[in-house]
Amino acid sequence: MKDDILIRILVSPLALLYGLGVSLRNLLYRTGALRSIKFSLPVISIGNISAGGTGKSPHIEYLMQWLHSYIDVAVLSRGYGRKTVGYREVNPWDTALDAGDEPLQFKKKFPEIPVTVSESRALGVPQLVKTWPNTQCVLLDDAFQHLAVSPGLNVMLTEFANPFTRDWLLPSGRLREWRSAYQRADIIIVTKCPDDLTAAQRRDMLAEMEPYARQKVFFSKYKYGTPYELLRPDVKRPLDLDTDALLVSAIANTDYLLHYLGKNLKSVHTIEHEDHHYFDDGDLSEIKRRFEAIPSANKVVITTEKDATRLELHREYFWKQQMTVLVQPVEVTFCDDDELLFQAEVKRFLQSFEV
Repeated sequence: MKDDILIRILVSPLALLYGLGVSLRNLLYRTGALRSIKFSLPVISIGNISAGGTGKSPHIEYLMQWLHSYIDVAVLSRGYGRKTVGYREVNPWDTALDAGDEPLQFKKKFPEIPVTVSESRALGVPQLVKTWPNTQCVLLDDAFQHLAVSPGLNVMLTEFANPFTRDWLLPSGRLREWRSAYQRADIIIVTKCPDDLTAAQRRDMLAEMEPYARQKVFFSKYKYGTPYELLRPDVKRPLDLDTDALLVSAIANTDYLLHYLGKNLKSVHTIEHEDHHYFDDGDLSEIKRRFEAIPSANKVVITTEKDATRLELHREYFWKQQMTVLVQPVEVTFCDDDELLFQAEVKRFLQSFEV
């Protein structure tokens, strides 16, 4: 703890410079020197002011699955980490190098929904609508701080255990903007809540965030499904307390996942990398070494759905090594009655939208 505080103090000048740059950019948009584009169809932005870890992808998948039952919805993402450039339609047979890990994850899970990537959301939305003219709503992935587009509904996520109110600007902390940026949100979702969230915890979080009267706040949590094999996705394997596992991950925060795995496995060993890390030959050798060092006859490698899109680039290696790699699926559920209230708020926006 003392080391963390010392590091924050040492890098605070860099955080201040970063914050000044963010403030200048935001000022240019507020004064009209830089303009935000509004579109003639409903656009919902799902993002955060933190550098990952809030559960953005599962919440986008929730909206994709729910909205697709009623309207023609499409997704536009930056495609972080991809080796391609420009606007691109994502296909189920793409790799993470083609599309980025999260867009590929979306497309594999919902192949019938258009998923696209573009560095520029302002240019990407018109291209998306040109390709799919029946699109009735666009979901913008991780666009909260991309002010070039003015969404009709701005959804901001913040993690229950690490809310934006207790965080610091990069590089002292994980905030990509000043805390006051939360004011732009129409909806705030407190994510990764405990299963037994209490009314007192809700009140405390609301008091800490101090949302505006116009802002709606909801609370969500994760529901983990049955893992499936990376090389044979049709083969599912439930977790049990007789199995030892090596968790291989490159996501922003594994605390919530580790808590779940710890309750459902005999033991959990970990190899963790920075978010969006692409695994190389050295990483594969380390996975093999750490896996073989686990003194158990009943052991598996386990990873997240997001990491699976990058590990899949090495499927031949895992096949040759006869190493069982399980993918842990996850989905969002809302606490108490928040799901109905959240859906009602999104429906209100869609039904009242005017060009």
